[in-house]
Amino acid sequence: AIGGHPTARHNLGCIEGGNGRTDRAIKHWIMASNLGEDAALSSLRSFYSKGFVGKEDFASALRGHQAAVDATKSHQREAAKEFYETSGGE
Repeated sequence: AIGGHPTARHNLGCIEGGNGRTDRAIKHWIMASNLGEDAALSSLRSFYSKGFVGKEDFASALRGHQAAVDATKSHQREAAKEFYETSGGE
């Protein structure tokens, strides 16, 4: 997780949340969300709806997630995805 792997950050957040340390869980999920991890954003959304995450923190995480997703988009990736899907992939 220290190296920045988003799924590892999300998993640490789940462990911390399970241990009752919601403040630490939220920090891990915000970091993972800023790296584009969809599951972390979902966890944050759930905690936001329960009142554990502030509006400003959630909005910031949402913007960070969108920026990370946008950064991974490219014409070459879209063309590869289309080729994969038309050639019998998912």
